[in-house]
Amino acid sequence: MALLFCDAFWGTDFIDQSGYEAILQRLQDGRHMCKDVEELLKMRALAEEKYGRDLVAIARKAEGQTEIGTLKASFDKLKAEIEKTGNLHIQLSERIKEEVLKIEAFREHQREQRKKLEEIIEKLQKPKMLLHKKTMESKRLYEQRCKEAEEAEQAVGKKTNVTTSTHRQSEKVMNRARLCRQAANLAEKQYKWNVDQLEKTCEDWESTYRSACEVFQQQESERINILRCVLWDHCNLLSMQCVQDDDCYEEVRKILEQCDIVSDNNCFIKLKKTACRPPAPIEFQNYSDMDANGGVRKAETKRLSVMLPGMSFSGYPEAGSNLAGTCTSAQQMGGNPEKYMVVYDFKAQEDDELSVSKGQVVTITEQGGDGWWRAWRDGISGLVPGTYLTKISSQSYSTHLGAAQPEHSPTNKV
Repeated sequence: MALLFCDAFWGTDFIDQSGYEAILQRLQDGRHMCKDVEELLKMRALAEEKYGRDLVAIARKAEGQTEIGTLKASFDKLKAEIEKTGNLHIQLSERIKEEVLKIEAFREHQREQRKKLEEIIEKLQKPKMLLHKKTMESKRLYEQRCKEAEEAEQAVGKKTNVTTSTHRQSEKVMNRARLCRQAANLAEKQYKWNVDQLEKTCEDWESTYRSACEVFQQQESERINILRCVLWDHCNLLSMQCVQDDDCYEEVRKILEQCDIVSDNNCFIKLKKTACRPPAPIEFQNYSDMDANGGVRKAETKRLSVMLPGMSFSGYPEAGSNLAGTCTSAQQMGGNPEKYMVVYDFKAQEDDELSVSKGQVVTITEQGGDGWWRAWRDGISGLVPGTYLTKISSQSYSTHLGAAQPEHSPTNKV
């Protein structure tokens, strides 16, 4: 299975460019490899040309005119073959030089194509970084304004409780609280707007970056393929020219036969990959949902804030409350599911919660000690507050089923 650059080289956050830098480094290394192959072929071409010219000079300088008969003919034939061999090596040198020119043209073409893509990505990267910085600043300002508004509103409450404060002092404190709240609302609007703009900018950048990764991987595949083909052809030329050295070049061909584009790309990705998906977008965080350190409160804390009529702020039923249902552990049930009726509507706020409506009947399979019970309804399982349920007997459950189907129960007609 071929891995993809666009699925493996994302930054861990908005300012992290390690994935993009890893791809650029790979492309730069590939360009150096092209130059190394060019240099090797150039030196081999010079060696073949020098060797060919030396053979031609040797053949022409040898005389052998003193010999006669068949030996003289054999010697003359030897000189002719040496000169022919020298000319063949000179021709081989010219063919190697043509391969060098081909690699140079390919390398320059890839460089121009890569340069255009890099300019496009950097052009989108700069405003994205600036907008990200602006969004973070607006977030800090929003939090500061919210704190100021809370402090001002608390000051209003203290002034109203003090009977000795003058009307003018109270009005001054109230005006300050109103101005602080207005400033907080403006900061909230600016923060939301910056988050929306950043999300749109990131979508454009991610789309462009994904397309660029596909082009970069295509370039890398073409580079590996052309270098493999050039090396293969070079070995074939040398094998045809030097049959006696064919065993050595066969070993090179065996290694080249094992060269695979997919295998090379997979190895690179496994060693240098950074992240398998784009970073999660920055979402708007309501100030009331944040803790003192600026983080989001845990889901458990949010669940404990669910209260029913007749419950105290602590989350437990008040004295004299008629609420049914208890918060027992799962071990107390003995593993037997029981039927409960919903007495209050509940809308799920987390992925592991179940929305229920008043009057519905659910099956309870687990009663958590924290007040959240696991319920089944219509083949769906989820957590619901135990204080929203009331246990029903088997007879009541049968009556409830009969009431839910009036067309089969004539006694329910009016």
